[in-house]
Formats: sequence, structure tokens, C-alpha cells
Amino acid sequence: MNRNLWLLAALQALFLTNNVTFIAINGLVGLSLAPYGWMATIPVMGYVVGSALSTGAVARTQAAFGRKRSFQLGLVVAMLSCLLCAYAAASRNFWLLCFSTLVAGYYNANAGLYRFAAAELASPEAREKAVSLVLAAGLAGGVFGPALAARSRDMFGVPFAGAYIALTAVALLALGIMTFIRFPPVPPKVAGAGGRPLSQIVRQPVFIVAAGAAALGYGVMNLLMVATPIVMQQCGLPFSDAALVLEWHVIGMFAPGFFTGHLIKRFGPLPVMGVGVVLNLACIAVALSGIQLQQFLVGLTLLGVGWNFLFTGSTTLSLSAYTPQERDRAQGALNFFTFAVLGLSSFASGVLVNTRGWDWLNYGSIPPLLLAGGGLLWLALRPARGAAAAQARS
Repeated sequence: MNRNLWLLAALQALFLTNNVTFIAINGLVGLSLAPYGWMATIPVMGYVVGSALSTGAVARTQAAFGRKRSFQLGLVVAMLSCLLCAYAAASRNFWLLCFSTLVAGYYNANAGLYRFAAAELASPEAREKAVSLVLAAGLAGGVFGPALAARSRDMFGVPFAGAYIALTAVALLALGIMTFIRFPPVPPKVAGAGGRPLSQIVRQPVFIVAAGAAALGYGVMNLLMVATPIVMQQCGLPFSDAALVLEWHVIGMFAPGFFTGHLIKRFGPLPVMGVGVVLNLACIAVALSGIQLQQFLVGLTLLGVGWNFLFTGSTTLSLSAYTPQERDRAQGALNFFTFAVLGLSSFASGVLVNTRGWDWLNYGSIPPLLLAGGGLLWLALRPARGAAAAQARS
């Protein structure tokens, strides 16, 4: 971990503080402002749909201006969108809130590349550990995000308007830290050396599995996490309990980062990702066993650890799917697939929990996890099938 990586880890911590606070409050603010209950998670959906729509623009700014200027632009957008969210909450304008979170998606898509930048700031033999440890810095978001939401909730006499103002200050602090980081220069553009077209990159089995596992694992995590504060409120549990559950969920998401890189280095990404699928299925089993605080707490913690194994493994696996010249378009495609599934899961979360209930939400999470697990098994068996075929030909 060099100086630049430590500073990038600090930015990841502030980014997750922003994200966790958004998740903790957007569904509840949406529930209080939406014309119908099933529309409560549309502001959350707006955040991830905005992220998906921004991936192309982010890829272009990264390629044209480099990591630093593009990341700075994302932080400026974060400040402006948080101020707009605060105004929407104060004026009780549901659709303005949805638009504001849509704009905030640009910051999410931009900061979502911090994990790839971590691999570029480390030596080749330490890429797995660098990605894992920078992601682990998100642990701070699990501690400060729910606490920030709870403490600033009624700061200005309007529910959660103060939380949005606090997030503006978080983005401003991140902008200050960004000025001290030195990123590698933008790879020079050489005629005829631009790499393969995106259509060829995304057809690789390793890319398909990395993108699919990241998107499906993140989608399931988002589906259950977004619904949890709403379900807990419907069960009569106070917001402080929901904040506690989200805190431990995010701790589960990022605390394993201190050793996930070592596990990937030793066993490879596919076995670690397989364990992530199993942990997500265990979360569903716990969630279906009851709706007391302990079920929410244990289930969401397992969900967080499972997400960490799947997402860190997918990020590491994807690094072998593209060259430095192909970096921006490949990473943009990876993030687009992830955010597209997140947008769908965010909307489905509100609809299912308000029309079908918590149990159906959990049952609906099983098929995507089985699909992700099947993809991992398919990729793992490919070398074995190739070796068997070669032996048969000889």
C-alpha cells in the first residue's frame, strides 16, 4: 500500500459513506413523498439508472482527461445533486427527488472505477490485494453512513434534508483529498493499437462470467438491502434498528477486504466467488426464518460478506479480459451491466415488498444466484474440457 493507494482508500471510504446514506434514506424519503407505496424505491432506482446511463460518458471522460480530472468532475456532480436532493425533500417534491438521484448516478458510475484505479496504482503481483484493500476501506461507510443519516435526519426540521446537506460536505472533503493523488498517465493513443472492439471483448467467457457474477450478485444484494429499511419500518422497528442492520451489512461488505485478496491470490477468484454465492443463499435462508431484529441483522451481514467475495472476485477476474488500451471501454461495459441490473432490482424491490411481501422478495433472489453459480461452474470446467478433448485427439 503506497501513499496514493492510502489516499484512494480514503476516497473509497467517503464514497461508501455517501452510498450507504443514500440507500438508508432514499427509500424512506421516497415512501413519504411517493403518490403510491410501490413507488417508494424509484429514487433509489433513479440513482442506479443514472449510474448505468452515465457509464459511457464516464468512460469517455476517463479516456480523454485521465483518472484524476474525471474523478474530480464526479465529485462536483455529487455536491450539486445532494443539494438538489435536500431541496426536493424540503419542498416535498417526489419527482424532483427522483431527478436529483438520477443526476447523482454520474458520481456513482465515476467512483465505481476506484477499484480499477487501485489495480493500476499497485505493482502487477499485488493487484488482487490492492483491489481488495481499497474496497475494504468502504468499511468506514458502514460505520459513518448510518450514523450520519441518524444524526443529521432532523437537522433542519425536515426529515433527512440535513443528511443530504451532510453528504455535500462529504463530497467536498473527497474533492480536497483527490488533489493529492497521482494517477498513472493516460495510455498514449497509437494508430492501429487501440485494441479489440467492445463486441469482441464482451464475448469472452471470462468477461461474461465476471460481468454476470458482478451484476447478479450486486443486484441481489441491492434487492434485499433497499427493501430492508422499508420492511423493518412496516414491522414496527425503529429507524435506529434499521441503521444498525445497515451498519453491520456494510461491515460485512467491506471488512473481508482485509483478507479477500489473500484468498483470491491463494485459491483463485472462482472458488472465492463460489463461496460468495453460498453465503448469499444462506442470507435468504435466515431472512425466511423470521422478521425479528436478529434475522435482519444476521441475514444482511451474511449478504454483505457474500457480496464482497463475489464482487472482489469478479473485479479481479475481469482484469484478465482486456489490455490497457481497452481499459476504459471494458470497464465502462462492466459497470453498465452492473448498474443496469441494479436499476431493475431497485424498482423490483419496492414493487415486490409492497405487493408480494418480504418472503417473495427473498424467493425471487434465488434464481439469479443459481445462474451466477452456474456461470462460475461453466468457466471452471472449460479448461478441464479443453484438456480432455486434447487428450482424446492425441
